[in-house]
Amino acid sequence: MGVPAFFRWLSRKYPSIIVNCVEEKAKECNGVKVPIDTSKPNPNEVEFDNLYLDMNGIIHPCTHPEDKPAPKNEDEMMVAIFEYIDRIFNIVRPRRLLYMAIDGVAPRAKMNQQRSRRFRASKEGMEAAEEKQKIRQEILAKGGFLPPEEVKERFDSNCITPGTEFMDNLAKCLRYYIADRLNSDPGWKNLTVILSDASAPGEGEHKIMDYIRRQRAQPNHDPNTHHCLCGADADLIMLGLATHEPNFTIIREEFKPNKPKPCALCNQMGHEVKDCQGLPREKQGKHDQFADTLPVAEQEFIFIRLCVLREYLERELTMASLPFTFDFERSVDDWVFMCFFVGNDFLPHLPSLEIREGAIDRLVNIYKNVVHKTGGYLTESGFVNLQRVQMIMLAVGEVEDSIFKKRKDDDDNFKRRQKEKRKRLKRDQPSFIPGGQFSPQALGNRSSPQAICNPRQAAFEMRMHERQNSTTSASPNTSLTPDGSPSLGGGGIKRKAEDSDSEPEPEDNIRLWETGWKQRYYKNKFDVDASDEKFRRKVVQSYVEGLCWVLRYYYQGCASWNWYYPFHYAPFASDFEGIADMPSEFEKGSKPFKPLEQLMGVFPAASGNFLPPTWRKLMTDPESSIIDFYPEDFAIDLNGKKYAWQGVALLPFVDERRLRAALEEVYPDLTPEESRRNSLGGDVLFVGKYHPLCDFIVEQYKTKNTEAVDIPPELCHGIQGKLTLNDNAVLPDQVVESPVPMLRDLAQNSAVSISFKDPQFAEDFVFKATVLPGAKKPAPVLKPGDWEKTNNDGRPWRPQLGFNRDRKPVHLDQSAFRTLGHTMLRDRGMPGMYPNAVPLGAYGSPYARPLLGGQQQIPKLLSNLRPQESWRGPTPLFQQTPQRTAGAAPLLAWNRMLQSPNQFQPAQYQGLGPMGYPQRPEDRMDRGRQVGTPSVLLPSRVPSGVAVDR
Repeated sequence: MGVPAFFRWLSRKYPSIIVNCVEEKAKECNGVKVPIDTSKPNPNEVEFDNLYLDMNGIIHPCTHPEDKPAPKNEDEMMVAIFEYIDRIFNIVRPRRLLYMAIDGVAPRAKMNQQRSRRFRASKEGMEAAEEKQKIRQEILAKGGFLPPEEVKERFDSNCITPGTEFMDNLAKCLRYYIADRLNSDPGWKNLTVILSDASAPGEGEHKIMDYIRRQRAQPNHDPNTHHCLCGADADLIMLGLATHEPNFTIIREEFKPNKPKPCALCNQMGHEVKDCQGLPREKQGKHDQFADTLPVAEQEFIFIRLCVLREYLERELTMASLPFTFDFERSVDDWVFMCFFVGNDFLPHLPSLEIREGAIDRLVNIYKNVVHKTGGYLTESGFVNLQRVQMIMLAVGEVEDSIFKKRKDDDDNFKRRQKEKRKRLKRDQPSFIPGGQFSPQALGNRSSPQAICNPRQAAFEMRMHERQNSTTSASPNTSLTPDGSPSLGGGGIKRKAEDSDSEPEPEDNIRLWETGWKQRYYKNKFDVDASDEKFRRKVVQSYVEGLCWVLRYYYQGCASWNWYYPFHYAPFASDFEGIADMPSEFEKGSKPFKPLEQLMGVFPAASGNFLPPTWRKLMTDPESSIIDFYPEDFAIDLNGKKYAWQGVALLPFVDERRLRAALEEVYPDLTPEESRRNSLGGDVLFVGKYHPLCDFIVEQYKTKNTEAVDIPPELCHGIQGKLTLNDNAVLPDQVVESPVPMLRDLAQNSAVSISFKDPQFAEDFVFKATVLPGAKKPAPVLKPGDWEKTNNDGRPWRPQLGFNRDRKPVHLDQSAFRTLGHTMLRDRGMPGMYPNAVPLGAYGSPYARPLLGGQQQIPKLLSNLRPQESWRGPTPLFQQTPQRTAGAAPLLAWNRMLQSPNQFQPAQYQGLGPMGYPQRPEDRMDRGRQVGTPSVLLPSRVPSGVAVDR
């Protein structure tokens, strides 16, 4: 959802909602990856029933990752998606249902935001490529060194949109993946899997919520079902609260800002493209063995416990002496509704409400002060009481002027502090920084120190360079590298003084902190006079309709597929006068766009290659009747922000009638394959042979029953819906062909699939937003100290590991630390103080105490630990090569491992490809060859002569 900084604000205000995930890591034996048994109890000490995957949050980071090299082709992207799902499944381990939802055709209100994102991505991609090429030419002209430019096709992320060939292939790959897991993974044995691909209309997260709402309305639904939803969007928190399920948890990647990224020109770390100087790459390691290794740490996951957030909100929203009965569930709905005012995917936020300025806290305080006068709550099951909302908004409007003035004061104070900080840094920085072999090195540099080469000459060059800097402007000087060759960067590098006063500030013509701000706002943003009451009321009415539409969308489903907010900017809170009598109903019976029609509505002309040729021509032909929908360039209004990505893209809105009229002429040009991709589909249900529902589904295919049948709830964990035969079904004893060449076909398939449709209700049916009868309230988690803003007696707050807060962490005692201290390598450039010095009293040190007669030294337990690769961890002991040393020093008992391939043959895992998939026979290498190390006879016990420091 378009709420910048919402999760950051929420996690800081309510810190106990965050729990670090405990993840069982896969083990390798003789180079073979041993699959994790997900049928075992969850290591997080909680059992989840249903896992829902918002697949677009998985597809994007797997296809174009930011912190690691991108996949080379589409096949590698699919395997990366499979691995990501496996990892989430390993953490959550659902026992009843796995629901995968891919974004389908979105409502028109969301298409406007999708259009803005895709046009921006296309524009920024072209600008970045031009800037990169320009800087590259400048560096090469100055004699800089850059690696040869790779000629490869850029992956256009706009293809992750319903209707493209990529999304159609993804659906095929996921069907194969599900069938494979149901056949081979014991954790999937009794699982029901539902796949809602891009052909099913609706956003992924809202298809999930629609499923939950409709199942909750069934008599066989378990009110104590524990849900877990995977996704990174902030609106998932609102959606989870809107279900009123007592056990709802969200899993997402832990956000770590300022991750290091390599330069796109020279592939070196530590600078961006604009700061690249084309310097030669430094040697990484003694033999440059780390040249192609990026310091990438594995992404970690966190749980967001909505039951704990409900505890926080219950304390914050509880009000005494109300003229009506307090209902916590209704107050939660009001809190969700008030969050919409700070921004969402469908409406721009009000100018006076910024989440970084505590807008939600301000709204809650006003709500608690005004609710005594409103006579009731703002919302009920997704329907808004506009008369009560008007009282809240007018109360915000009364303080708008002071909000704008305080914002200006805070901004001026921040700039003043930053200016003072820059002056202080400039004053305190050294006048000269040595370069070359004497240049300062960052702590933790993994390359070992190099030997000094010709120090007299290097010191002379530095003195001469410093003398030149004191008289004239510094000119680049040449210093010698350790091998005696001249370095390009010179002997010393003078730091550039950052004078930010010269940075251009974006012009602000509105000046909200000065009198007359409302007139200037409407004149600049809407090009109308503020005295035009009719136009202002039109803007307010559209915004009020949007608030009603969004709340209905969250609680009841899509009220209208055609409605959208027709302006780029929002009105002021003080303009919400007389909204009580504004209509808030929407047309019934509206239908979503078809996939290719949506592509025409959201794609720029640069992404037209994903469309049929005649459709693509409508984007570029000057004679096209809709050519104005696809501008080559467009303005971005910063709207008081600093960065372009925060601004408003001023794109023309698509006229649906004109678009459909233009497409009528090119519809006959579609091929049968394109027509199939342009049709709307539905959900597919999968089960394995051990599932109680499997025989029931197989019987439907045997009898060729063409009518929809109800799912027996007793066979499927209470899940209800309609089943119909699927034309492209996965059937038992039939080969499931692999759409990924590196993975082989499933010749012995026992899974089955069938089309699934949620229970249907009348169009005017209202899903009640309340806790279901029989639901058990989770045990309280928060302690009295958790209510305070600073926990742990003022110490930094740390998230809880796992769901059991009484778990005691494992730790090493002093003897273990001493053993590690004696046995860690000291001669391979390890980080830390005195990395090459032997510790006093260590074994092998000239100052060590002499060994007693017959004693032998402790062997190095971590002899294969690679320097400076702490993120990789030590090499597993069963992968280490046995070393025959003089005297045949035996291994200690706790380090004794089987090293002979003859003693352990993982036959059941031979022939497995990536992530445990069966490989095609032609892809297997050295199939019959045993790979391993010579067998070594290990002693059965530790000899008494081994010295052990206790």
